[in-house]
Amino acid sequence: METNTYQSDLAIHPGEYLEEVLEEVGMSQAELAKRLGRPTQAVNEIIKGKKSITPTTAIELEDVLRVPAHIWVGLEAEYQMVLAKQEELRVMEEESTLLSKFPYAELAKYGFVKATRNVIERVNELRRFFAVAQLSRIEHVGAYQSAFRVTNHKNIFHESIASWVQAGRLAAESIETESFNKTKFKKILPELRASMNREINEAITECKALLASCGVAFVMLPHFKNSGVNGATFWIENRDKAVVMMSLKGKTSDIFWFSFFHELGHILLHNKREMFLENGYNTPELQQQEREADEFARDFLIPMKEFKAFAMSGSFTKATVTAFADSLGIKPSIVIGRLSHDGLIPFNHYLRRELGRYEFK
Repeated sequence: METNTYQSDLAIHPGEYLEEVLEEVGMSQAELAKRLGRPTQAVNEIIKGKKSITPTTAIELEDVLRVPAHIWVGLEAEYQMVLAKQEELRVMEEESTLLSKFPYAELAKYGFVKATRNVIERVNELRRFFAVAQLSRIEHVGAYQSAFRVTNHKNIFHESIASWVQAGRLAAESIETESFNKTKFKKILPELRASMNREINEAITECKALLASCGVAFVMLPHFKNSGVNGATFWIENRDKAVVMMSLKGKTSDIFWFSFFHELGHILLHNKREMFLENGYNTPELQQQEREADEFARDFLIPMKEFKAFAMSGSFTKATVTAFADSLGIKPSIVIGRLSHDGLIPFNHYLRRELGRYEFK
Protein backbone atom coordinates (compact mmCIF):
# COMPACT_ATOMS: atom_id res chain seq x y z
CA MET A 1 0.00 0.00 0.00
CA GLU A 2 1.34 3.41 -0.98
CA THR A 3 1.86 5.85 1.89
CA ASN A 4 1.78 9.56 1.14
CA THR A 5 2.88 12.18 3.64
CA TYR A 6 2.29 15.90 3.55
CA GLN A 7 4.44 18.40 5.34
CA SER A 8 2.69 21.65 6.13
CA ASP A 9 4.23 25.03 5.37
CA LEU A 10 2.84 26.22 8.72
CA ALA A 11 5.02 25.87 11.79
CA ILE A 12 2.72 24.04 14.24
CA HIS A 13 4.40 23.31 17.54
CA PRO A 14 3.72 19.86 19.06
CA GLY A 15 2.64 21.68 22.21
CA GLU A 16 -0.69 22.36 20.49
CA TYR A 17 -1.27 18.64 20.10
CA LEU A 18 -0.23 18.05 23.71
CA GLU A 19 -2.85 20.55 24.82
CA GLU A 20 -5.51 18.71 22.78
CA VAL A 21 -4.51 15.35 24.29
CA LEU A 22 -4.73 16.74 27.82
CA GLU A 23 -8.22 18.05 27.12
CA GLU A 24 -9.28 14.66 25.74
CA VAL A 25 -8.08 12.74 28.81
CA GLY A 26 -9.21 15.46 31.23
CA MET A 27 -5.77 16.11 32.71
CA SER A 28 -4.50 19.48 33.79
CA GLN A 29 -1.04 20.82 33.06
CA ALA A 30 -0.26 20.72 36.76
CA GLU A 31 -1.24 17.05 36.99
CA LEU A 32 0.87 16.18 33.94
CA ALA A 33 3.79 18.00 35.51
CA LYS A 34 3.49 15.95 38.68
CA ARG A 35 3.35 12.69 36.71
CA LEU A 36 6.38 13.71 34.67
CA GLY A 37 8.28 14.97 37.67
CA ARG A 38 8.68 18.36 36.00
CA PRO A 39 7.80 21.89 37.06
CA THR A 40 4.38 23.04 35.85
CA GLN A 41 6.11 25.95 34.11
CA ALA A 42 8.07 23.49 31.95
CA VAL A 43 4.86 21.83 30.74
CA ASN A 44 3.29 25.23 30.13
CA GLU A 45 6.27 26.34 28.03
CA ILE A 46 5.96 23.23 25.85
CA ILE A 47 2.26 23.91 25.28
CA LYS A 48 2.95 27.57 24.44
CA GLY A 49 5.67 26.54 21.96
CA LYS A 50 8.50 28.04 23.97
CA LYS A 51 10.19 24.74 24.70
CA SER A 52 10.99 21.71 22.53
CA ILE A 53 9.98 18.11 23.17
CA THR A 54 13.19 16.14 23.59
CA PRO A 55 13.41 12.37 22.98
CA THR A 56 13.50 11.87 26.76
CA THR A 57 10.35 13.94 27.22
CA ALA A 58 8.72 12.05 24.33
CA ILE A 59 9.33 8.71 26.10
CA GLU A 60 7.92 10.09 29.35
CA LEU A 61 4.82 11.43 27.56
CA GLU A 62 4.30 7.98 26.06
CA ASP A 63 4.34 6.47 29.56
CA VAL A 64 1.84 9.00 30.90
CA LEU A 65 -0.47 9.66 27.94
CA ARG A 66 -0.06 6.45 25.90
CA VAL A 67 0.82 8.42 22.78
CA PRO A 68 3.86 6.71 21.19
CA ALA A 69 7.16 8.54 21.63
CA HIS A 70 7.84 8.55 17.90
CA ILE A 71 4.70 10.66 17.40
CA TRP A 72 6.04 13.38 19.69
CA VAL A 73 9.52 13.17 18.16
CA GLY A 74 8.07 13.31 14.65
CA LEU A 75 5.90 16.32 15.45
CA GLU A 76 8.90 18.12 16.95
CA ALA A 77 11.12 17.25 13.97
CA GLU A 78 8.48 18.44 11.47
CA TYR A 79 8.04 21.68 13.43
CA GLN A 80 11.79 22.33 13.48
CA MET A 81 12.06 21.50 9.75
CA VAL A 82 9.33 23.99 8.88
CA LEU A 83 11.10 26.66 10.95
CA ALA A 84 14.38 25.85 9.23
CA LYS A 85 12.77 26.11 5.78
CA GLN A 86 11.20 29.44 6.70
CA GLU A 87 14.62 30.72 7.78
CA GLU A 88 16.18 29.26 4.65
CA LEU A 89 13.64 31.09 2.49
CA ARG A 90 14.43 34.34 4.28
CA VAL A 91 18.16 33.86 3.65
CA MET A 92 17.56 32.95 0.00
CA GLU A 93 15.50 36.11 -0.48
CA GLU A 94 18.44 38.08 0.90
CA GLU A 95 20.85 36.23 -1.39
CA SER A 96 18.70 36.98 -4.43
CA THR A 97 20.21 40.48 -4.35
CA LEU A 98 23.53 38.85 -5.39
CA LEU A 99 22.15 37.26 -8.55
CA SER A 100 23.18 40.13 -10.81
CA LYS A 101 26.84 39.22 -10.18
CA PHE A 102 26.43 35.73 -11.63
CA PRO A 103 26.19 34.93 -15.38
CA TYR A 104 23.04 32.88 -14.82
CA ALA A 105 21.79 33.09 -18.41
CA GLU A 106 25.08 31.73 -19.75
CA LEU A 107 25.19 28.95 -17.18
CA ALA A 108 21.64 27.98 -18.15
CA LYS A 109 22.46 28.19 -21.86
CA TYR A 110 25.19 25.58 -21.48
CA GLY A 111 23.14 23.36 -19.19
CA PHE A 112 24.91 23.93 -15.89
CA VAL A 113 21.80 25.28 -14.15
CA LYS A 114 18.07 25.16 -14.84
CA ALA A 115 16.60 27.97 -16.92
CA THR A 116 14.18 29.84 -14.66
CA ARG A 117 13.10 33.39 -13.92
CA ASN A 118 12.18 32.61 -10.31
CA VAL A 119 14.85 34.25 -8.14
CA ILE A 120 14.58 31.71 -5.32
CA GLU A 121 15.00 28.86 -7.79
CA ARG A 122 18.02 30.65 -9.24
CA VAL A 123 19.63 30.96 -5.83
CA ASN A 124 18.99 27.28 -5.18
CA GLU A 125 20.39 26.27 -8.59
CA LEU A 126 23.55 28.30 -8.01
CA ARG A 127 24.03 26.74 -4.59
CA ARG A 128 23.86 23.30 -6.18
CA PHE A 129 26.16 24.37 -9.00
CA PHE A 130 28.83 25.58 -6.58
CA ALA A 131 28.02 22.93 -3.93
CA VAL A 132 27.67 25.50 -1.15
CA ALA A 133 24.99 26.03 1.51
CA GLN A 134 24.94 29.78 0.89
CA LEU A 135 26.20 31.91 -2.00
CA SER A 136 28.14 34.04 0.46
CA ARG A 137 30.34 31.01 1.17
CA ILE A 138 31.71 30.75 -2.38
CA GLU A 139 34.68 33.05 -1.88
CA HIS A 140 35.76 31.05 1.19
CA VAL A 141 35.95 27.73 -0.69
CA GLY A 142 39.45 26.86 -1.83
CA ALA A 143 38.35 25.86 -5.33
CA TYR A 144 37.03 29.38 -5.99
CA GLN A 145 39.30 31.63 -3.92
CA SER A 146 41.62 32.40 -6.82
CA ALA A 147 38.70 33.96 -8.69
CA PHE A 148 38.25 36.44 -5.85
CA ARG A 149 41.94 37.42 -5.87
CA VAL A 150 41.80 38.81 -9.40
CA THR A 151 42.50 42.51 -9.06
CA ASN A 152 43.82 43.95 -12.31
CA HIS A 153 40.68 43.88 -14.45
CA LYS A 154 37.98 46.52 -14.68
CA ASN A 155 34.26 45.83 -14.91
CA ILE A 156 34.50 42.30 -13.59
CA PHE A 157 32.50 40.30 -11.08
CA HIS A 158 34.50 37.75 -9.14
CA GLU A 159 31.37 35.61 -9.03
CA SER A 160 31.39 35.49 -12.83
CA ILE A 161 35.01 34.31 -12.85
CA ALA A 162 34.19 31.66 -10.24
CA SER A 163 31.22 30.56 -12.39
CA TRP A 164 33.40 30.13 -15.47
CA VAL A 165 35.99 28.17 -13.52
CA GLN A 166 33.39 25.92 -11.87
CA ALA A 167 31.72 25.25 -15.21
CA GLY A 168 35.10 24.21 -16.56
CA ARG A 169 35.75 22.06 -13.52
CA LEU A 170 32.45 20.20 -13.97
CA ALA A 171 33.15 19.75 -17.68
CA ALA A 172 36.66 18.46 -16.92
CA GLU A 173 35.39 15.91 -14.42
CA SER A 174 33.48 14.17 -17.20
CA ILE A 175 36.54 14.01 -19.48
CA GLU A 176 38.30 10.66 -19.29
CA THR A 177 42.06 11.02 -18.95
CA GLU A 178 45.03 8.95 -17.89
CA SER A 179 46.75 9.85 -14.62
CA PHE A 180 49.06 12.82 -15.06
CA ASN A 181 52.46 11.83 -16.39
CA LYS A 182 54.92 14.71 -16.66
CA THR A 183 57.39 12.76 -18.77
CA LYS A 184 54.72 11.88 -21.31
CA PHE A 185 53.41 15.44 -21.15
CA LYS A 186 56.81 16.78 -22.21
CA LYS A 187 57.02 14.26 -25.05
CA ILE A 188 53.71 15.30 -26.65
CA LEU A 189 54.51 19.03 -26.67
CA PRO A 190 55.97 18.93 -30.22
CA GLU A 191 52.83 17.12 -31.44
CA LEU A 192 50.64 19.79 -29.82
CA ARG A 193 52.76 22.45 -31.50
CA ALA A 194 52.32 20.79 -34.90
CA SER A 195 48.55 20.44 -34.44
CA MET A 196 48.04 24.20 -34.76
CA ASN A 197 48.52 23.88 -38.53
CA ARG A 198 45.30 21.91 -38.84
CA GLU A 199 41.79 23.38 -39.17
CA ILE A 200 40.85 24.72 -35.72
CA ASN A 201 38.18 22.10 -34.91
CA GLU A 202 40.50 19.29 -35.95
CA ALA A 203 43.35 20.90 -34.03
CA ILE A 204 41.35 21.16 -30.81
CA THR A 205 40.11 17.58 -31.14
CA GLU A 206 43.68 16.38 -31.60
CA CYS A 207 44.95 18.47 -28.68
CA LYS A 208 42.23 17.12 -26.40
CA ALA A 209 43.16 13.54 -27.23
CA LEU A 210 46.89 14.12 -26.82
CA LEU A 211 46.46 15.92 -23.51
CA ALA A 212 44.04 13.31 -22.15
CA SER A 213 46.64 10.63 -22.85
CA CYS A 214 48.98 12.19 -20.29
CA GLY A 215 46.47 13.33 -17.67
CA VAL A 216 45.30 16.77 -18.82
CA ALA A 217 41.66 17.64 -19.51
CA PHE A 218 41.33 20.38 -22.13
CA VAL A 219 38.10 22.36 -21.82
CA MET A 220 36.90 24.92 -24.35
CA LEU A 221 34.19 27.12 -22.85
CA PRO A 222 32.88 30.46 -24.15
CA HIS A 223 33.83 33.56 -22.22
CA PHE A 224 31.31 34.60 -19.56
CA LYS A 225 30.19 38.22 -19.29
CA ASN A 226 32.09 40.24 -16.67
CA SER A 227 34.61 37.47 -16.05
CA GLY A 228 37.60 39.22 -17.68
CA VAL A 229 39.86 36.14 -17.76
CA ASN A 230 39.98 33.93 -20.81
CA GLY A 231 42.23 31.08 -19.69
CA ALA A 232 42.82 28.99 -16.58
CA THR A 233 44.97 26.13 -15.35
CA PHE A 234 44.20 24.12 -12.23
CA TRP A 235 44.05 20.60 -10.84
CA ILE A 236 41.07 18.45 -9.89
CA GLU A 237 41.15 17.93 -6.12
CA ASN A 238 42.09 14.43 -4.97
CA ARG A 239 42.66 13.36 -8.57
CA ASP A 240 45.85 13.31 -10.58
CA LYS A 241 44.31 15.35 -13.39
CA ALA A 242 45.31 18.79 -14.65
CA VAL A 243 42.79 21.07 -16.35
CA VAL A 244 43.43 23.65 -19.06
CA MET A 245 40.50 25.97 -19.79
CA MET A 246 40.30 28.40 -22.68
CA SER A 247 37.71 30.62 -24.31
CA LEU A 248 37.87 32.34 -27.69
CA LYS A 249 36.99 35.89 -26.65
CA GLY A 250 38.64 38.21 -29.15
CA LYS A 251 41.23 35.56 -29.97
CA THR A 252 43.24 35.93 -33.14
CA SER A 253 44.95 32.68 -34.04
CA ASP A 254 48.33 33.87 -32.73
CA ILE A 255 46.89 34.89 -29.36
CA PHE A 256 44.92 31.66 -29.04
CA TRP A 257 47.93 29.41 -29.56
CA PHE A 258 50.24 31.57 -27.47
CA SER A 259 47.66 31.48 -24.64
CA PHE A 260 47.30 27.72 -25.06
CA PHE A 261 51.01 27.10 -24.59
CA HIS A 262 51.11 29.69 -21.81
CA GLU A 263 48.63 27.53 -19.88
CA LEU A 264 50.64 24.40 -20.64
CA GLY A 265 53.69 26.22 -19.31
CA HIS A 266 52.00 26.54 -15.92
CA ILE A 267 51.50 22.77 -15.78
CA LEU A 268 55.12 22.16 -16.67
CA LEU A 269 56.68 24.79 -14.42
CA HIS A 270 54.53 25.52 -11.40
CA ASN A 271 52.98 24.17 -8.21
CA LYS A 272 50.12 21.81 -9.02
CA ARG A 273 48.03 23.06 -6.07
CA GLU A 274 47.82 26.60 -7.48
CA MET A 275 45.15 27.87 -9.85
CA PHE A 276 46.34 30.20 -12.59
CA LEU A 277 43.94 32.60 -14.26
CA GLU A 278 45.27 34.26 -17.40
CA ASN A 279 46.48 37.78 -16.56
CA GLY A 280 44.59 37.58 -13.31
CA TYR A 281 46.79 38.82 -10.48
CA ASN A 282 48.87 41.70 -9.26
CA THR A 283 50.90 39.87 -6.59
CA PRO A 284 54.65 39.79 -7.38
CA GLU A 285 54.95 35.99 -7.01
CA LEU A 286 52.07 35.22 -9.35
CA GLN A 287 53.16 37.90 -11.80
CA GLN A 288 56.55 36.23 -11.93
CA GLN A 289 54.91 32.87 -12.65
CA GLU A 290 52.88 34.51 -15.40
CA ARG A 291 56.08 35.86 -16.94
CA GLU A 292 57.65 32.42 -16.75
CA ALA A 293 54.65 30.89 -18.54
CA ASP A 294 54.88 33.65 -21.17
CA GLU A 295 58.57 32.97 -21.71
CA PHE A 296 57.93 29.25 -22.05
CA ALA A 297 55.24 29.81 -24.71
CA ARG A 298 57.35 32.40 -26.54
CA ASP A 299 60.50 30.29 -26.74
CA PHE A 300 58.73 27.00 -27.38
CA LEU A 301 56.81 28.40 -30.33
CA ILE A 302 59.76 30.36 -31.78
CA PRO A 303 63.17 29.59 -30.27
CA MET A 304 65.05 32.79 -29.44
CA LYS A 305 68.08 31.98 -31.60
CA GLU A 306 66.00 31.41 -34.73
CA PHE A 307 63.85 34.47 -34.08
CA LYS A 308 66.84 36.77 -33.64
CA ALA A 309 68.30 35.56 -36.92
CA PHE A 310 65.01 36.19 -38.73
CA ALA A 311 64.57 39.58 -37.08
CA MET A 312 68.09 40.59 -38.17
CA SER A 313 67.13 40.02 -41.80
CA GLY A 314 64.67 42.90 -41.60
CA SER A 315 62.58 41.38 -44.39
CA PHE A 316 59.03 40.94 -43.15
CA THR A 317 56.81 40.09 -46.09
CA LYS A 318 54.11 37.48 -46.44
CA ALA A 319 56.54 35.25 -48.32
CA THR A 320 59.41 35.55 -45.84
CA VAL A 321 57.11 35.13 -42.83
CA THR A 322 55.49 32.06 -44.37
CA ALA A 323 58.86 30.53 -45.21
CA PHE A 324 60.16 31.17 -41.68
CA ALA A 325 56.99 29.71 -40.13
CA ASP A 326 57.23 26.64 -42.36
CA SER A 327 60.82 26.07 -41.30
CA LEU A 328 59.64 25.93 -37.67
CA GLY A 329 56.46 23.98 -38.37
CA ILE A 330 54.17 26.68 -36.97
CA LYS A 331 51.44 28.97 -38.27
CA PRO A 332 52.57 32.20 -39.96
CA SER A 333 50.24 34.06 -37.58
CA ILE A 334 52.53 33.09 -34.68
CA VAL A 335 55.43 34.85 -36.40
CA ILE A 336 53.29 37.91 -37.22
CA GLY A 337 52.11 38.14 -33.63
CA ARG A 338 55.67 37.93 -32.35
CA LEU A 339 56.85 40.63 -34.75
CA SER A 340 54.01 42.89 -33.56
CA HIS A 341 54.64 42.17 -29.90
CA ASP A 342 58.34 42.95 -30.24
CA GLY A 343 57.64 46.19 -32.15
CA LEU A 344 59.24 45.02 -35.38
CA ILE A 345 56.07 45.70 -37.36
CA PRO A 346 53.30 48.18 -36.45
CA PHE A 347 49.88 46.94 -35.37
CA ASN A 348 48.39 48.37 -38.56
CA HIS A 349 50.81 46.39 -40.75
CA TYR A 350 49.18 44.63 -43.68
CA LEU A 351 50.44 41.26 -42.44
CA ARG A 352 48.10 41.43 -39.45
CA ARG A 353 45.20 40.89 -41.84
CA GLU A 354 46.52 37.35 -42.12
CA LEU A 355 45.91 36.57 -38.46
CA GLY A 356 42.26 35.54 -38.64
CA ARG A 357 40.00 34.98 -35.64
CA TYR A 358 38.57 31.94 -33.91
CA GLU A 359 35.05 32.03 -32.53
CA PHE A 360 32.42 29.67 -31.13
CA LYS A 361 29.40 28.77 -33.21
